[in-house]
Amino acid sequence: MADLAMAFHWGPADMDPMPLEELADWRERARQRLEPPARHHGQRGR
Repeated sequence: MADLAMAFHWGPADMDPMPLEELADWRERARQRLEPPARHHGQRGR
């Protein structure tokens, strides 16, 4: 659950009471927040 800690600055005590399904939902939100935006064809990274 390190991704939740990085995205939302939560510690283990914040996540411990959450059921697994809720953690999975928050994990998806963290992934969306931390994932770089998709680049379109023809764009160059700088």
